[in-house]
Amino acid sequence: MSHIENLTRYTASFVDELVCSGLTHVVVSPGSRSTPLAVLCAEHQRIKEWVIIDERSAAYFALGIAKQTNKPVALVCTSGTAAANYFPAIVEAYYARVPLIVLTADRPHELRGVGASQTITQINMYGQFVKDFQEMALPDRSPEMLRYVRSSAARAVRKAMQGNPGPVHYNFPFREPLMPNVHMDGLWGERTGNCYNSVYDGKKRLQEQQLQLFVQKLATHKKGVIVCGPQVDESLGMHLTALSEQLQIPVLADPLSQLRAGGHGKNTIISTYDAMLRSKELRAKLTPDYIIRFGAMPISKNYLFYLEEHEDVLQIVVEDNEAMREPTNHHSEYIFADGSLLCKDVLPLFRQVKRDDTWLSKWRKLNEIVMEELEDREADALLTEGKAVQHVLQMIPNESVIFVANSMPVRDLDTFFTPNDKQMTVHANRGVSGIDGTVSSALGVAATTDKHVTLIVGDLSFYHDLNSLLVAKQYKIRLTILLINNNGGGIFSFLPQANEKKHFEALFGTPLNIDFEKAVSMYGGSYELVLNHASLEAALQKAYKISGLSVIEVQTDRAENVAWHRELFGKIEQRLLKNE
Repeated sequence: MSHIENLTRYTASFVDELVCSGLTHVVVSPGSRSTPLAVLCAEHQRIKEWVIIDERSAAYFALGIAKQTNKPVALVCTSGTAAANYFPAIVEAYYARVPLIVLTADRPHELRGVGASQTITQINMYGQFVKDFQEMALPDRSPEMLRYVRSSAARAVRKAMQGNPGPVHYNFPFREPLMPNVHMDGLWGERTGNCYNSVYDGKKRLQEQQLQLFVQKLATHKKGVIVCGPQVDESLGMHLTALSEQLQIPVLADPLSQLRAGGHGKNTIISTYDAMLRSKELRAKLTPDYIIRFGAMPISKNYLFYLEEHEDVLQIVVEDNEAMREPTNHHSEYIFADGSLLCKDVLPLFRQVKRDDTWLSKWRKLNEIVMEELEDREADALLTEGKAVQHVLQMIPNESVIFVANSMPVRDLDTFFTPNDKQMTVHANRGVSGIDGTVSSALGVAATTDKHVTLIVGDLSFYHDLNSLLVAKQYKIRLTILLINNNGGGIFSFLPQANEKKHFEALFGTPLNIDFEKAVSMYGGSYELVLNHASLEAALQKAYKISGLSVIEVQTDRAENVAWHRELFGKIEQRLLKNE
């Protein structure tokens, strides 16, 4: 048996089984040792390959594709630091529950630990941040080994999607020569029957007795609160709001909950709870009897204060699969079941329980007061960061996607994203909430949807991932970017560090002083600097008609932004306490 034939049959069988198991996208970063995987992925007609030079950007781009498609995406790179550059995105994918299949090429065993070039220890290199690791055998085309390699590919897809989705890592040692023979007869091998290890996996559901216990626990309480944090099930809104209407309790909906927009009912949706809960006095007056949370912990820090101050309140956390996401470490009860099915199953049982709308009416009245203040434009001749986000929400087309960066943009989205009926999906990298790879992930989303995608990003996050704009140019990806440039880390101006004037600018403010127009132009994008409300609206209208990359920059002052936010929230708190 020739080495090339062993290499080709073995690797082709792995790639073909990935496809059979449902994989359609692979993101490749160029390198020599990964040649067998890269070439055969590119050769397979049912795979869309994306070639991205920078591995860190490539991994976040794959993360964006996986977020948008809800399917595993494969990553292929060579050995050494190329694989290490995947690490930030893998950590994000693990905590955000995004399925990635990481395929790293490696030197064969005889070249490890002996000083061979471009060789590092890749065994379990991602540690606990992957759901599965496999060191693959050396290529061989014997029937036993072809069954093994197909079974391994099927396992990779299954493990990435099983339970809470996440990344898996499969390491391939390859000996030279590395170029497979793509002209080989029957390149992809023969398959009889279904894919290897076909799995029929259903959603978790509570039994009737468990549902009855759940209802009995809550039946005597009237002041409940449903909380929906970041989550991706777009069908949850219909079932969760139906349950809240039956119980006559509010739904505190995070901006990433997929509940603030869409066709479901919104009579119980409270979108301004972060502003409401800034008041310690109001948090005390809004003491609940119980809290039921779906999804991850909300972005709002004031909601966290609300939890801390009501430690004795019954809290029930609903997770699709077993997991612990309760950073307060309070006593909590967990329900491991599909959220939509739980709401649907328990709804008929609550119809026999009498309710009144006093508690819900209180929340709704406060919510309306905050929304009135947020919509007030008279005092905002200046184009502020919050108002810029508000413009996007008003101007964005129906059937759209928003990708929002961490730090200030996601918090402004939380404040100004009031409920509407547009069909809109909202994404963010909130697994570990870093600024890494934000533009890359947004491009990954935009590359795999016909919907218009808008990225709201600050200048530091934009700069941190600036080289990803090459992907937009390379693949002519349509993406509108609202770049909010306050010349530094604006969120730190809200923190106690801002009181330390001596070192603040160097350590936290970190002004960039960059002309972003030149960078956007270098990558062939459209750029416009806007100075007021009218020019921003006009620029957005124009951008949504452009087929490629469009960057709209809003320049703000960090000190003015802090003062504007504090004045706004101070005014809101005064009105809330006056009308409570």
